[in-house]
Amino acid sequence: MTALASPILRAMLIALALPAATVPLTAIAAETQPDELAAVNRAIRSITTLKATFQQTDANGGVQTGMLLLKRPGHVRFDYGKGDYLIVADGKMLYLIDYAVNQVQPYPIRNSPLGALLDPAGDLTRYGKLVPTGDPRTVSVEVHDSKHPEAGALTLVFARVASAPGGLELTGWLAKDAQGNRTVVRFSNSSYGIAIPDSAFAWRDPRPSQVGPRH
Repeated sequence: MTALASPILRAMLIALALPAATVPLTAIAAETQPDELAAVNRAIRSITTLKATFQQTDANGGVQTGMLLLKRPGHVRFDYGKGDYLIVADGKMLYLIDYAVNQVQPYPIRNSPLGALLDPAGDLTRYGKLVPTGDPRTVSVEVHDSKHPEAGALTLVFARVASAPGGLELTGWLAKDAQGNRTVVRFSNSSYGIAIPDSAFAWRDPRPSQVGPRH
């Protein structure tokens, strides 16, 4: 597999390659009850659409911002707004696109940690682990593939918000690679249940052999 030239995309791949739950990382993760994992799973399955602003901080302190669109099942778009980078899932595949160097990396949704958010068959109760947070307002879940420790781990963070699907709002995640480098993604201005057309997840393939938008 050809390595992506962009450090930003490599950092996001680490983050997207693992399912996780996290709240504002300044908050302390919550002590949770045994049925909390099932509650997180129900909350994720209650999401139909999500639109939010995201802020990504890499291991070197570099900060990137953009817009997240999510539509279950199978659709997500991380748009950095500058036109160079894009991460998008079209219902079947997850693509990491670097327009600066005309590179595209495809991954099956089910084989990525994002499957926990996008795959209707995804079940956190089978492969997620609650992370004690010490704050009852916060629920945190770590996901990693024990068969592929080199992929690192992803921790999803949720805040208890009554108006959010299932009473839990996804506030961000923490991704850690095999070398211990951390990437933090935080969400804000979240809106649930809004109309998002499938066309929002179309993208332009920058590879010379490809012509026109992908759907």
